[in-house]
Amino acid sequence: MATNPAVNTAVPRRRRREAETRLGLVRRARRINRILAETYPDAHCELDFGNPLELLVATILSAQCTDKRVNMVTPVLFAKYRTAADYAGADRAELEEIIKSTGFFRAKANSIIGMAQALCESHEGEVPGRLADLVKLPGVGRKTANVVLGNAFDVPGITVDTHFQRLTRRFGWTAETDPVKIEHEVGELIPKSEWTMLSHRLIWHGRRICHARRPACGACPLAELCPAYGTGPTDPEEARKLVKAGPFS
Repeated sequence: MATNPAVNTAVPRRRRREAETRLGLVRRARRINRILAETYPDAHCELDFGNPLELLVATILSAQCTDKRVNMVTPVLFAKYRTAADYAGADRAELEEIIKSTGFFRAKANSIIGMAQALCESHEGEVPGRLADLVKLPGVGRKTANVVLGNAFDVPGITVDTHFQRLTRRFGWTAETDPVKIEHEVGELIPKSEWTMLSHRLIWHGRRICHARRPACGACPLAELCPAYGTGPTDPEEARKLVKAGPFS
């Protein structure tokens, strides 16, 4: 069957790249980080908090929930529970009612109460500033621990959430799917002092431009450096329609 030459039926393909050396990968990763720093100079944790305990609680609540929803819940929560002892002795039904809209509220209540009890029993009610101590708390994994370390204690940490995983694979920084392995591989590409801000920048970029289903490739400042360019629309006008404005807090 003859085809109409005036109709472009081609689907944009991902850009082919020649084999990349280790040095080339490091240089490209750091250039991407620099461009993201210029693109998102105000990147930050989008959970509202005033101290390490509030951030720890908010991060637990953020599992399978948007930061925006968590921030709608925490003003009431933080006003009622001000210390680890308050959470440790909380009435479960009252706590669950406050956090219900964040989803999985029973499991989250268990984690918060258990975490607070552990703080009171082992850390005099204070949130520890070491990864090894944080991950021993109920409901606290490496991702949550790194959020707290990086944003409440200024200890560099890589937060491997769904956006971070998606973008680092698209960038060709890693082929791993295990969050811990991704954390270590990316950590070898980027200076440690940049880890926390890199996490924020990738999360912001994933929420605004590099979406899971239809990334706005034609409006992306990283187009020339991204092996996955062409995954989404490359036409600038079409791509700009996909860009989402922040904030996402």
